[in-house]
Amino acid sequence: MAKGSKLAARIGAFLDFVERVGNYLPHPASLFAIFALGVVVLSGVFANLELSVTHPSTGETITPVSLFNLAGLHRMLTEMVQNFTGFAPLGTVFVSMLGIGLAESSGLIGAALKKLVLSAPPRLLTFAIVLAGVLSNMASEIGYVLLVPLAALIFFSAGRHPLVGLAAAFAGVSGGYSANLLLGTVDPLLSGISEEAAKLVDPSYSVNPAANFYFMAASTFFIATAGTWVTEKIVQPRLGVYKGDADVDDAMTTITEEEERGLRYALVAAGLFAAFLLWGTVPLTWELLPGAGFLRNPETGSLLRSPFLSSIVAFIFLGALFVSVAYGRGAGTISNDSQVVEGMGKAISTLGTYTVLVFFAAQFVSYFNWTNLGYIFAVKGAQALESLGLGPVFLMLSFIVLSMFINLFMGSASAKWAIMAPIFVPMFMLLGYSPELVQTAYRIGDSVTNIISPMMSYFALIVAFVARYEPKAGIGTVIALMLPYTVVFTIVWSILLTAWILFGLPVGPGAPLYLPS
Repeated sequence: MAKGSKLAARIGAFLDFVERVGNYLPHPASLFAIFALGVVVLSGVFANLELSVTHPSTGETITPVSLFNLAGLHRMLTEMVQNFTGFAPLGTVFVSMLGIGLAESSGLIGAALKKLVLSAPPRLLTFAIVLAGVLSNMASEIGYVLLVPLAALIFFSAGRHPLVGLAAAFAGVSGGYSANLLLGTVDPLLSGISEEAAKLVDPSYSVNPAANFYFMAASTFFIATAGTWVTEKIVQPRLGVYKGDADVDDAMTTITEEEERGLRYALVAAGLFAAFLLWGTVPLTWELLPGAGFLRNPETGSLLRSPFLSSIVAFIFLGALFVSVAYGRGAGTISNDSQVVEGMGKAISTLGTYTVLVFFAAQFVSYFNWTNLGYIFAVKGAQALESLGLGPVFLMLSFIVLSMFINLFMGSASAKWAIMAPIFVPMFMLLGYSPELVQTAYRIGDSVTNIISPMMSYFALIVAFVARYEPKAGIGTVIALMLPYTVVFTIVWSILLTAWILFGLPVGPGAPLYLPS
């Protein structure tokens, strides 16, 4: 057997193992319930062992607090509701989804993606599809259910193999999941979890939803370019010419007059909203605009710790609402306020399972905080890492690899981060690294293995799409198709993060790489 065949067989066997193990895992919400009970039991064990650490800054001795007693039971019962309602990601995701959900239900996001892809010149078609996939992740499932099958049909119509287009779109939607030029639902979700974890070390620390914006905006073009290269140089030559038949849905591959008009209305609305934000964020000394800078920090005149950065979630909601209503009026999909409310309600109705997951995650995180176990584990881990003398680049790249591996077994980005953040965010903070940098590394690892993980929630849907053109296709077919993207995305993103660290660039507004001494 050739070396390449042996390697492919080994990779296939490993991914089969991943699928089997992943299938044995309970639902993420059940995992959090199990972990919460585990924290209660461990708190009693460690409290009896008289384990302790010294706070690096205050010199205070930190010891485990047991919840495995009557006082612990009373606290868990009396603060259960507060744990849930006070969990930072809950409100931010609900508010964001009100606006973004309306953008999806009105047809704005779908029409914008079609316009971007269908308007691209033939030589830029692949790049446009990967880029559209990356941009689509600002919403929820729209990229999976619309762009992926659309890309396959467009490539087929252009005389190219439909699976090439499908792979390019899937790579952008899922492999480039965290990159974007706009803020989406995942930004406030992860930042809220990071903030909860950071408070183990600094109770006053806040992580704004735009904490990774600079890095992820730059990543958009690197990932789109890398995805284009893999598609044209590896995937297309491997698949060759398609000899099958496919039904082309004209509704998916054309832009109607109503959609065109809606997009024009939306563009005007987006321009007006951008002008409003510009008016509120330009320097206070700019006398050409009366009242300019009203969203800046009134005491320092800076954008750091300003009403603007503190209101990112509100602006996501308001901007999406304003632009979506404009599109809906132009396209005829929104004619009254009831349809606006129904569109928002439809978005919220999709968060039922997420709400259950957050309830148990909130209890787990709260118990972890109460018992001091998170801080103790963080100090011990930080001491172990410090003794190794590893630099920031190697530490972050190692964390990317760890996140990649865990992502193979557990698909939910928020569920994984809710488990990992209470340990790794404080651990790296004690070494001087900001929560925003740690979150950036996590998002890279969480993204690049999505496209080869059978545990990813839309993986089965992608297999079904592939089977339309290759009836005998299965999980192995999709993994073999997408593995080159995972390898190249990992390399490109790791190089970009390394350069970012070496140049000392902030990963987002008010988000430096390192904490103050």
